[in-house]
Amino acid sequence: MKTVLIAIGKTDEEYLEYGIKKYTDRIGRYIPFEIKIIPDVRRGKSISEQQQKNQEGQLILKEIAGGDVLVIMDEAGKEYTSRGFSEFYQQIANSGAKRLIFVIGGPYGFSEDVYKKANYKISLSKMTYSHQMVRLIFTEQLYRAQTIIKGEPYHHD
Repeated sequence: MKTVLIAIGKTDEEYLEYGIKKYTDRIGRYIPFEIKIIPDVRRGKSISEQQQKNQEGQLILKEIAGGDVLVIMDEAGKEYTSRGFSEFYQQIANSGAKRLIFVIGGPYGFSEDVYKKANYKISLSKMTYSHQMVRLIFTEQLYRAQTIIKGEPYHHD
């Protein structure tokens, strides 16, 4: 099963880019993994927050194919421990899904169409992080999940 992380807008902080690459390379030793960046929808005076969410939603949904499992990262989503997240991941991998798609939304969240299409909503924390930091936190947790699944000593309970 291929795992994909979709995010809105590029990462422009070098230290975050370094960390994301570090964990992306590590993840690649375990599973096929890709990060897909969707260009920012710039919000000017002529576009409302809702219009921006709708435009971003259309771009996200273009990336989703039949048979994909869609997981959106949302503050109202289910929170997991690292071990719980690894079990969640393994359950989906065992289901026979072709692709598992995780999505980090834009600054205003997701459109209703994305919410309707999502199979799961998860939250990385009750705290709010920048969308760029979420990429680093998520890639580290996905790497950690793979080491837990393989029984490797990276994670300590």
